[in-house]
Order: sequence, then structure tokens, then C-alpha cells
Amino acid sequence: MFSNSSCLRCGKNSLLTDEVTGEQFCSKCGYVISEKLDASGPEWRSFQKETGVDPTRTGAPTSLMMHDRGLATIISPMNKDSSGKPLTSTMKSTIERLRTWDSRSKVNAPSDKNLRQALSELSTLKDKLSLSNAVTEKASYIYRKALEKSLVRGRSISALIAASLYAACRDAETPRTLKDITNASNVKRKDITRCYRLIHRELELKVPVVDPVQCVARIASKLEITEKTKRYAVKILKDAQERKESAGKEPMGLAASALYLSCVKNRIPVTQRDMAEAANVTEVTIRNRCKDLRRY
Repeated sequence: MFSNSSCLRCGKNSLLTDEVTGEQFCSKCGYVISEKLDASGPEWRSFQKETGVDPTRTGAPTSLMMHDRGLATIISPMNKDSSGKPLTSTMKSTIERLRTWDSRSKVNAPSDKNLRQALSELSTLKDKLSLSNAVTEKASYIYRKALEKSLVRGRSISALIAASLYAACRDAETPRTLKDITNASNVKRKDITRCYRLIHRELELKVPVVDPVQCVARIASKLEITEKTKRYAVKILKDAQERKESAGKEPMGLAASALYLSCVKNRIPVTQRDMAEAANVTEVTIRNRCKDLRRY
């Protein structure tokens, strides 16, 4: 396997790495750069796991969803020493004071309290909207950047974390509409859109356009539509994208219209009202989009 770096002796870009031993050397002059590859996995020790302590070297992975990214230490709530014996009454009071100061020392600035509250609300929104860890990690990253630029000052934490989550869904191409996030967060749509425009402008986010093809599966799962019907709806949308007919149209409404036409084609009894309720759009939107798609 080749490496992009050059040899330290001859200066040629001819380094090889042995995949078995991890040894890195130059194929021209034979100079050995490193003899072995450092192990990045857990380091198992010779003793057994008898005391309930995990014998691995590495701990839990860091995460942006945690206030301290999972790097802080925690004093165990069990009043026992390392050998498992219970603590004395004097030592118990000392440990209690240490626990109190340890919890207080983790929040040193108002921004830390702000971040804790925002990540707590983000965790709630994740469960309500059934989002993946990648989306929430991106949302917490966007909110941290907004916090560094002091965009939170004078604004609602709930609205800004909801706007960050909407931007993360757009970035990860996860079909979640602004109405879904508004209903889950109990924040006015106007406040979320205002905060979204702010972070989009100040953080210079590169948000891709929502693909209506990815919205088909979500609508079809609510109505329990067959795979054959979904594939025909995807074919209709791809033909519309090739003709540039989908430009400027709402992705969810366009997907619902294509799925409705596919149901009519395959003789599946689904009304426009059912389709509109599943896609969170109006029946007028489906009728207008169906007219545009039927022309071709």
C-alpha cells in the first residue's frame, strides 16, 4: 500500500506499508520508517475481570452530544473503596463534599449552562423525530459553532437548536420537514426560520437541495404501499428531474404527487386526502403537482 509522504533518506515518493506487521519502508533504498503500527484497539491485560473494572485501555468514545464530550471524570456514587469495602462515616462526608464540588466545577461559564440545556433538548428531539446519531452530531456541531460566534445571545435556545437540527437534516439528506421539527420542538415556525437564516448566513453553511426521491420511502411506509409502486414513483421523479420540472417545487409535495400517480397506475386505492396527510401537505398541492407531471 502506497503512502503520500516521501522517504526521509532518498526523498522519493516510494513508501510501502506492510498490512500484516504495519512496517513502513522505502521500496527504493530500503530505509525503514517505522517498525510497527501502534495498536488503536483495546489493550487487554492478563488479569481477569473480577472486580467489575473494564480491563480495556480505551474508554467510551467522545461525542459532541455530551456537554464535556465525554472527557470528564465522575466520582462513583457507590460508597466503597477500591477493594469493595464500605467507607467509614468520616470518609463518606468527605466524598460527598468532593462530589458536590466536582459537579459544580464542570459548569464554569454561562455558555456551559446554555450548551447543557441545548443538548438536552436536542436529545429529546432526536427521540421524537427518530433521527440517527450522525444527524444529531452534526446538529450539535452547528450549535457549538453558533455559540462560539455569540449567535445565541438574545435568542431562544429552543429555536436555535431546532434550526441547527433542521440544517443538519438538510446536510445529511434526511427527509424531515420544517413542519415536523416545529411540531416536535413546540416552537413557532417563524422563530425557527429566522434562526435558520441567521446560522446559514453567519456560518456560511453549504446545504444541499432536498431530493424528493428520498421522501418517497417515508410517505410509502406510512400508507404501507408496495415496493413496485414506490419504484414507479421514483421513476416518475427521476424523469421530472431530467426535464428540470422539479426545480422550485416542494420536495415532499412532489414526492406525494408522484406516489399518488403511481398508485393510480397500479390501481391501489389511495385517496388524495390520505396522501396529503401522510406527506403533511395540502390536497391542492398534490393536484397541482399531478397536473405538471401528467403533461409529460
